[in-house]
Amino acid sequence: MSAARQLFDLLEDGSELYVVCHNNPDPDCLASALALGRIAVAADIDETHIFYNGEISHQQNRAFVNLLGIDLKKLDPAHVQNRPSGSLLAFVDHSIPGANNRVPEGTPIDVVIDHHPADDIEARFVDHRVEVGAAATILTEYLRELDIELDVTLATALLFAIRRETLDFLRGVTTDEYRAATFLHDAADRELLHRLSSPSVTGATVDAIATAIDNRRILRSVLISNVGRTRERDALPQAADYLTTLEGVQTTIVFGIIRDAIHLSARSPDPRTHVGDVLNSAFEDVGSAGGHYDAAGGEIPLGIFADYTTDDDTLVDIVESVVTARLFRAFGLDGEAEARGAPTDDDGE
Repeated sequence: MSAARQLFDLLEDGSELYVVCHNNPDPDCLASALALGRIAVAADIDETHIFYNGEISHQQNRAFVNLLGIDLKKLDPAHVQNRPSGSLLAFVDHSIPGANNRVPEGTPIDVVIDHHPADDIEARFVDHRVEVGAAATILTEYLRELDIELDVTLATALLFAIRRETLDFLRGVTTDEYRAATFLHDAADRELLHRLSSPSVTGATVDAIATAIDNRRILRSVLISNVGRTRERDALPQAADYLTTLEGVQTTIVFGIIRDAIHLSARSPDPRTHVGDVLNSAFEDVGSAGGHYDAAGGEIPLGIFADYTTDDDTLVDIVESVVTARLFRAFGLDGEAEARGAPTDDDGE
């Protein structure tokens, strides 16, 4: 039996569907949640609830939610623990309770659909394909196989998600993405796709990117930078994308303090580097980090630095020093960094 049919049969036994997005959900996660909800309707589930935590701060993500009218609810762990008997709990674009979500560790999950690297995934239904470029690709395959009619909103959401997740079919793309895009193309709204692709940028995002540019440190082909404190979490991947285009740079990691955690975003077109493994090795003992060979992220609770100082400026300096040192060590560049003071490219790198 195909994965699509197995999922459909499981959904037919459910009364309600609770779809939990990862923290700070992006279009791939949100479009996948929409698609899973549409499959649930076809399986005679009347109510689907989509939950998330964190912030939707990236301008494209905000535009995605607003223009497509996605009904999102903030997740309280009680929603999961006290949900009705017969309801189903699903993860899309992530897979482990307590990792990049607020679902309590050990919570039984009914459905997991994901393309990110992960170990020990447990659920009644699991479709985990690290080889595909987007979770939305998997959901599009289900819609096609189950012959579920596409409307303009869903087709546009899925096509935009695939384009965004693969950087317009330039990163991590497979033939599955092209096949999915072909299926979605005629039903999607091209004008809406254009509006989603060109949202306005906040001044705070520009400031954070400018800070990352100023604070960059380069050793060999590795660039590390920080933005200090910011409210703009999604400025980090935007800064990382931009700084990776700098001549001579093959790997970029940008980090910053957002509320009570340190967030990291990494990019590496260098096939010799698996940047997800680098982040994991650097911070697995203090936080959660990992991802693909070319794009990864992480989050470290700020509480581990709480005993050092109550002065925020000093705290920012300590975080910058400790995180940068761990990253250079993970790349095997700690000796060179110490000897040369991890200079910027303006200092001769």
